[in-house]
Amino acid sequence: MAENSGLKLVDRDDDGIDRAFRADVLEGLRQNPKALPARWLYDDAGSQLFEDITKVPEYYPTRSEREILEARGAEFAASIGPGRAVVEFGSGSSVKTPLLLEAIDPAAYVPLDIAGDFLRAAAADLSAKFPGLPVYPVEADFMRRVELPEAVADMPKLGFFPGSTIGNMVPRTAVDLLRTMRETLGESSQLLIGMDLVKDRAVLEAAYDDAGGVTAEFNLNLARRINRELGGTIPVDSFSHEARWNDDFARIEMHLVAQTDLSFEVAGEGFTMGKGETIHTENSHKFKRRSANTLLLAGGWTPVQRWLDSGERFSVVLAEATIPRTAP
Repeated sequence: MAENSGLKLVDRDDDGIDRAFRADVLEGLRQNPKALPARWLYDDAGSQLFEDITKVPEYYPTRSEREILEARGAEFAASIGPGRAVVEFGSGSSVKTPLLLEAIDPAAYVPLDIAGDFLRAAAADLSAKFPGLPVYPVEADFMRRVELPEAVADMPKLGFFPGSTIGNMVPRTAVDLLRTMRETLGESSQLLIGMDLVKDRAVLEAAYDDAGGVTAEFNLNLARRINRELGGTIPVDSFSHEARWNDDFARIEMHLVAQTDLSFEVAGEGFTMGKGETIHTENSHKFKRRSANTLLLAGGWTPVQRWLDSGERFSVVLAEATIPRTAP
């Protein structure tokens, strides 16, 4: 039996505008330098563009993580056990999810995503692949605590956060998200999370600026979304995409670079930018074992197992909700 109707939790005003999206965009454009949270890249069009990115030759993370999920199913099953409700944060098209579900014999699947139409279509496809598995899609901003469907309330939970999406956040925000995930999933829960690894700069920069320009379209789509949803007048053709490695912070940064002096409006508010000024749209932090463990521990999760692909480019980590302690 499958449930595909979806539980809609996005807070919209009377005009249908996502209040959080508008607030984040206006706050980010007022900053100097300008910066926007990466999660807003993923509307329906952005989610589809990201799926296209995962297929370009330069973008190794998806292939590397898929290799781990395909090869380590028996180990996942032994470490996780059957009967858990799998809660996927930012499920997108859920292309990796069947590999996990086939391995661990779950009791239910709860995909969470802010792109509602994309979410429901993916949930329907997955229900067809697993006709005996209850599926409860929830349209929500998983950066905040999510109330899960009552049907899974008493089940043990496994959070699933593939793709190294945790690397999109600065450490403070990443820790906050991990703590929020722990609150959403509850005590005795587990988290299976993808975390990309530090490697050669040329490999990293190519992965985020592919020769075919798919990542550039993904980045520019954010400006188009702002124009469409927030009454913006951003001159999209006056921006270019740039990916750069920041070694001090161990991250790839994506920027929209103004090619000329320009001015525009968003939600009735005016903004100006000089030539060469950028809107910082995404970070993708890369990890070593110790930095990954430190981040998880700070977020309330204790790492218990770690898997690498054959090229040692990517890691998948299983962690358990840390039992609160007042002393070492």
